[in-house]
Amino acid sequence: MKKSIKYIALCIAAMPLLTSCKKSWLNVDPTGDETQLESQYYKNAAEVFKGLVSVYDPLGSETGGTYSSKLGLLNVASDDVAAGGAAPGPDQPIWTAWDKFTVNVAVGPQGDLWGRNYTGIARANLLLTKMEGVPDLTAADKARFTAEVKFLRAYYYFDLVRLFKNVPLIVGQVPTGDIYNISQATPAEAYAQIEKDLTEAIAESALPNTVPAATEGGRVTKGAAKALLGKVYLYEEKWADAAAQLADVNGTPGGTSTYGYHLLANFPDIFVPTNKFNAESIFEIVHTNKAMQDWGAWGAFEGNVMVQMIGARGYNGPIYASGWGFCPATPSLITAIKPDPRYKFTLANIDSIAAANGASYEAGADNTGYFIEKYGPKLSYKTTLPGTTELNYALDYIEIRLADTYLMEAEALVHSGGNAARALQLLDAVRARVGLSSVPATLDNIYNERRLELATEGHRFFDLVRTGRAVANLPGFVAGKNEILPIPLGDMNNTILVQNPNY
Repeated sequence: MKKSIKYIALCIAAMPLLTSCKKSWLNVDPTGDETQLESQYYKNAAEVFKGLVSVYDPLGSETGGTYSSKLGLLNVASDDVAAGGAAPGPDQPIWTAWDKFTVNVAVGPQGDLWGRNYTGIARANLLLTKMEGVPDLTAADKARFTAEVKFLRAYYYFDLVRLFKNVPLIVGQVPTGDIYNISQATPAEAYAQIEKDLTEAIAESALPNTVPAATEGGRVTKGAAKALLGKVYLYEEKWADAAAQLADVNGTPGGTSTYGYHLLANFPDIFVPTNKFNAESIFEIVHTNKAMQDWGAWGAFEGNVMVQMIGARGYNGPIYASGWGFCPATPSLITAIKPDPRYKFTLANIDSIAAANGASYEAGADNTGYFIEKYGPKLSYKTTLPGTTELNYALDYIEIRLADTYLMEAEALVHSGGNAARALQLLDAVRARVGLSSVPATLDNIYNERRLELATEGHRFFDLVRTGRAVANLPGFVAGKNEILPIPLGDMNNTILVQNPNY
């Protein structure tokens, strides 16, 4: 059953039984017409496949209660970029609150980030129960779908435990009478479930090593499952396990792995939208312009809205389309990356471009004149299809890529006292790709390389938190509080959930 996630996803918004669980993570039992719809659904393999796509669908969520791009928000929480937007601001209060670490129970990104992940989990739990007894669902498809769903459930819980730490662990259908009495799991319990789902997904032997990009681009592969499991082990500080899992993904540093991964020779080629699902991409979150959406699709956009948000506000000139001025680079990142060969492929110096070409733009909040290049709204990326142009950018997010797994393995090897020569080879391979010479494989050098290689790709905030460097690098960050977000108030009402400390 070869069907592309990016095209099937367009029909999800039209499927009431699948979208109903967006109301709340607690809405686990359909009611009214939804009950009738569910009772009539999942009766054949085609409907099961649509259910699978619904489990993928929250990955690309760009809007909920407000603009809530996961990548944009994680960048704002780091020291790579500021919130920005219209001056004097705050343009988007939840972005500014996480940027300045003034998040409270009423203002912050927690509602949308909590909701998107529990929406995915609810759909995963439902589909795992519905695949039994479907007459035309082959054993091979059932095994593959099951492995994909377990990967996705693990992915969503991994986000939740990193963002909120103390979360309800729901891995099945919950009777309506019990939904208000679910307590939070410990982080150890959540991580154990994440490991279980991923190891079972890998052990199924149903995940392919590679998928055809044209028809199945965006679907989970065995390499993606192993890479995510290696990352999970890294966050748990299970260094030897992380190194072993990531070594299988990476293969020989600088070569081509069992799963077909290799570093691209040309760094900027990683992010070009015409080069989706390239050899460096391990797990990619798909966006498309095929939906041709307008503002009426709020909450279900299939395009990458963050691309529009991060362009220079009111820009009028060559190369770029006008954006909304969010995520201007910080002086910290500008200083760190300017001497690096990756600088011009990471940041766009709009002040310089404007001066050279007689262009203009509006200096918004937190403006430094430097904006994100990797996902910037270039004129050549604008869709010519119908719909509201700024809502239909087809740039994907690469959630996990090979340079990231190289550096994670190098870090795990150093921590575990493992193969020092291999750690150096992994670090050298990332640097050599952009013409940089070798440096010792120390933790400081690996952390620095992660910042420069992966800048504005959403990793920096979590890296600073997990390595204990957040207080030193994030102004306003309070230890013991800002490592995680508060649990959304609306999801605590009438429950036994306990709010996170200091909120």
